[in-house]
Amino acid sequence: MTLVILSRGKCGLSSNVTRYLVAMAAADLHIVILDLILRHIPTLYWNEFSFLQSIPVCNIHAVLLFTATDCSVWFTVTFTIDRFVAICCHKLKPTYCTDRTAVVVLWTVSLLSCAKNVFWYFMLTGQYLLVTHPWFCAVVHSVYSSQAWAAVEFLQYILTPGLPFVIILLLNSLTVRHILAASRARKRLRGLNNGESGQSSKDPEMESRRKSIILLLVISGNFIVFWSLFLVYALCSRVVLLGYRPVNVNIFVEQIGFMLQLLSCCTNTGVYTVTQVKFREEVKKAMKYPFSVIVKLLQ
Repeated sequence: MTLVILSRGKCGLSSNVTRYLVAMAAADLHIVILDLILRHIPTLYWNEFSFLQSIPVCNIHAVLLFTATDCSVWFTVTFTIDRFVAICCHKLKPTYCTDRTAVVVLWTVSLLSCAKNVFWYFMLTGQYLLVTHPWFCAVVHSVYSSQAWAAVEFLQYILTPGLPFVIILLLNSLTVRHILAASRARKRLRGLNNGESGQSSKDPEMESRRKSIILLLVISGNFIVFWSLFLVYALCSRVVLLGYRPVNVNIFVEQIGFMLQLLSCCTNTGVYTVTQVKFREEVKKAMKYPFSVIVKLLQ
């Protein structure tokens, strides 16, 4: 529903912002399909899916899943960069914040994410590990405990989501500081003008900035909050495998971390609904449409 509503372009958003939001929703949908359905059902109902043991497909599944995850994370980063340029870099805005640039950026991120995760095909086996554990592909023990595997896994966590954390926090802090400074200056200027004219009115520019910053902070904040526990556990578990037992973390933390990480891929629809008035209106129309068709048929 989110994809359809945003793709229609009737939510009052610019074309480049719509591109980023559609891409984020599409990546999140792929994660729901590849992770929650195609990954967890076989591990929970291993008797019914035992035939998958004879089909070497898990490593291909892993490449697709990690590519979708990287796309979801880095699409959030590119959206943050686009909003930072639009709000803080007025000279760069006319050339960067365009529909064409958004398409190029999104395709570049998608191709790089795919190329980055191809190595999982060779690091993992093609067999599903049919137990209730977040790792779903069988791994040769010598590879799993090797220095090479540790380096690859650390690099994975640095690029997704470590580096995005830093970029998002930095750009959001700069964006908020710029908006607050511009808002104070604009209020002072409007106060002088209103004092001369003797009347006050709402500032549509300030209202637009407020809505933009709410959407930006909620989406990026949602990403940071839900991914934090997963990142902490992943790094701690890798340190434990390297022999540093004092940082051992309970498996309960692992399960909660994975749950929150998956939840972050399912909440953007709620974010759009809460922050965008026109999106809420389109959702209401979509919900009413089947009933209006039935009423017409009955009439």
